[in-house]
Amino acid sequence: MSTESTKSEKRSAATAMAVPLRHADDELLAKLGYKSEFKREFSLIETIAFAFSIMGVIASVSSTFSFPLEIVGGHVGMVFGWLIPSLFVMTVAASMAELASSMPTSAGLYYFSAKLAPPKYSALASWITGWANITGQVTLVCSIDFTCAQMITSALAVGPTYGILLAILFVHGVVCSAATNVLARLNLFYVIVNVGTSVAAIIALLVCSGDNKVSTKDAFTMYENNTGWSNSGWAFLLAFTAPMWTLTGYDSAAHIAEETAGAARAAPIAIFVGSVRRLSRLDHLHRRLLRDDLRLRSPQHDPPAADGPALPQRARQARHAGYWSFIIVVQFVTGAAQGVDASRVVFAFARDNALPGSRWWKMMNGHTQTPVNAVWLVMVLAGICGLLGFSETALSSLAGASVIGLYTSYVTPIFLRITSGRNRLVPGPFSLGKWYLPIGAIACSMNYAVVIIMAVFIFASISWIVSARKWFKGPVTTVEQKCIKLQIMDGA
Repeated sequence: MSTESTKSEKRSAATAMAVPLRHADDELLAKLGYKSEFKREFSLIETIAFAFSIMGVIASVSSTFSFPLEIVGGHVGMVFGWLIPSLFVMTVAASMAELASSMPTSAGLYYFSAKLAPPKYSALASWITGWANITGQVTLVCSIDFTCAQMITSALAVGPTYGILLAILFVHGVVCSAATNVLARLNLFYVIVNVGTSVAAIIALLVCSGDNKVSTKDAFTMYENNTGWSNSGWAFLLAFTAPMWTLTGYDSAAHIAEETAGAARAAPIAIFVGSVRRLSRLDHLHRRLLRDDLRLRSPQHDPPAADGPALPQRARQARHAGYWSFIIVVQFVTGAAQGVDASRVVFAFARDNALPGSRWWKMMNGHTQTPVNAVWLVMVLAGICGLLGFSETALSSLAGASVIGLYTSYVTPIFLRITSGRNRLVPGPFSLGKWYLPIGAIACSMNYAVVIIMAVFIFASISWIVSARKWFKGPVTTVEQKCIKLQIMDGA
């Protein structure tokens, strides 16, 4: 038998196995109230790659490294300012994985809130969670791409940051408009770039650091408060902002659940495994950075001290520009992955008629079978948010808005899970069992962002009172109940 014939038979067998799996996914989606509109092209590995790609480890660390190290806490701020949140956010990821396994739909967080809240408050919980998540998603696209634009501006030693931002958003709009199978393959490339650049940075720091290392004692005990606040305890808490901006995207696998084969299993595995891989990579990178006491800076700044005075200035700058270029690539692909994530949230919320102009944003492109209109809405809104970049204070607020919006949307369904939703959740393949309560309680208690969510909360609450309560009824069923019963019978 020829090699080509063997390959053809294997492909046919794989396709035959995938059909029942996708049929089961569509049945489950129908039970949740939605008809299947996407092609299920993401495999388990590609779903994990997508969840991992949303956080570009080396780019995220390098763009936030100086704040905790030089301003908020010094080495103590960098070590424990990352370690403490990292331990707690795993409880968020675990809780999110359980919910995604039970209800694998692109609607994600606001759907979870709707189903776990008391019936009287179901639509309200869904409305607030949805707006908080969209706010976080869109501003995160902008903050990631704006940071990428700043990196490019620094490398070129020129100033048109906003123009570069718009160019990046345009390219990301084109990429995110692609068919699902293209996006799935691209994420394998994204994760290779992410992991490869992180490993290369660790090795480079190890080789180049020479004798320019701080002691282990200093790395874990040297505290500096350069914030101007006299209370060092409050100043130390500010160190949490860097990891909280980086450690987001737990819900990303849930938002592509309708494009994933075996979503009830793949989505929670991607959320949990992706989070563990991120934190292990971050831990390794941080230990190397702190032991070497180096700064990852843009090329126009002084090169790392480890290069030594013997190396010519031009050579040092060239080497620094080389690995800075890789960091820019990581940030770029992170923004591309985040663009897909945000567009799926917009599509799902529009599908439930919760956005102005919903009929446009929920349209599926006939060629790619993806929500292209939603993609470009995200890019346009991110471009508008980018105007805030002309002010450092406003840009910091933009990053804060993404953190606040996302973590509020994370904690709401988790809080409902451990309160009114204790007996309302039908467990999926991944379940926390009796541990859902303590894990969920820890996830909620660490979410200090809820305290300062007033902007989005007030907007969502006022719009609810003024208008939305009269017409927004929560997730909309897009399949006929008769069809659901027939599908269940067929499946049986």
